[in-house]
Amino acid sequence: MDVRPAGLHHVTAIASDPQANADFYLNALGMRLVKKTVNFDAPDTYHLYYGDRAGNPGTILTFFPWPDAPKGRLGAGQATTTSFSVPEGSLGWWQRHLASLDIETSRPAERLGEDVLSLRDPDGLVIELVAGADFHDTDPWDGAGIPVEYAVRGIRGVTLTEHDLDATAGMLNGKLGFELAAELGGRYRFHTSEAGQGVGTVVDVLADRGARNGLVAAGTVHHVAYRAPDQPTQVRWQQSLAGDGVGVTEIRDRSYFTSIYFREPGGVLLEIATDGPGFDYDEPLLQLGRRLKLPPWLEPQRDEIERHLPELVVGEHEDSAHEDSATPAAGAASGDEAAR
Repeated sequence: MDVRPAGLHHVTAIASDPQANADFYLNALGMRLVKKTVNFDAPDTYHLYYGDRAGNPGTILTFFPWPDAPKGRLGAGQATTTSFSVPEGSLGWWQRHLASLDIETSRPAERLGEDVLSLRDPDGLVIELVAGADFHDTDPWDGAGIPVEYAVRGIRGVTLTEHDLDATAGMLNGKLGFELAAELGGRYRFHTSEAGQGVGTVVDVLADRGARNGLVAAGTVHHVAYRAPDQPTQVRWQQSLAGDGVGVTEIRDRSYFTSIYFREPGGVLLEIATDGPGFDYDEPLLQLGRRLKLPPWLEPQRDEIERHLPELVVGEHEDSAHEDSATPAAGAASGDEAAR
C-alpha cells in the first residue's frame, strides 16, 4: 500500500464524571481544553478534547464522560496505555507536581532507552509521561500553571495488549505502514518512521496469550485515531483497507476532521482522521473550548441538549450546561455506534 501513517491524530477514552475529568487534564497535566462539544452520535454526553495550544494533530486526548458509567477492565484487544512526551530531564518535576496533588505515580525501570513515569487518571486510565529529546512540531499550552519547559508536548504513542502478536503486527506492518523497531520482554515496538521521533509515532504491542479480554467502559481507551493529511489520502486508505478485506466504514463528518473506522485483528477500534479543517473551524483560536459547540445538524436541539448535560465548569468565563439525568451507563461500552 502506498499510504503511510503520519502518526497518531488522537486517542479517545471513556470517563465517568466530566468535572473530575476536566480538572485532572487541565490542572494536573496542564493540557488545554480545545473543544467542548457532544458525542455526535449520542448528544446527551459531552465530547471533550484536550491538546496543545491549537489542538494540533498528535496532541489530542478526547473523552466521552458518561456519569455513572461502569468501570472498565484493562485486557487483551485494547489500547491499554497512552503515553505523552515531556522534555528530557523533566520527570523529577512531574513527580513532585503530581505528588502535591496527591496523585500516585510510579517510575518503572528504563524501557527501550526511555525514562517513564506512570500514573492513572480519576477513572483509572493508564497514562505515561515519557521524557526524551525528540523534536516535536507542537505548541505546548502554558495557560494552566505548568511551566512551558516541562509541559506536555503531545502523544508519544499507545500500547496495545493482544493475544495474537502476529495478526496485529501483520496489519501494523502490512496495511498501516509501521515498521518493527525493537523488542524487549514481550513488548514489540513499531515506528511510523525509522527514528520514531515526533508526536504519535510509536505503537507498542504487548503479546500476552493468557491475558483476559478487556471491557471498554470508564477508564479505558475507546479507539485510537491515525492521521491522514487530507481527504483524498483518507479515501485511498479506505479503498486499500476495503480491498484487503477489512471492514471499514463510510467517511463520517466530525466537523473538525472526517473519519473512517475499522478494527485491527485483535479487536482494537481504529480510526483514520484528517488533519483539517481543525479546531478553529467554528471558534477563534484564542477562545477554543470556552463554549459548547454543536455541529449544524444538532444546533436546532441546543436547548434540549444543554438541559440534559451535567454541569461542567472549566474556567471563570466558561458557559455551563445544567445538570439533569445521566446517560445510561450501557452507552459507555456500546462499541462502534458510540465511538464518535
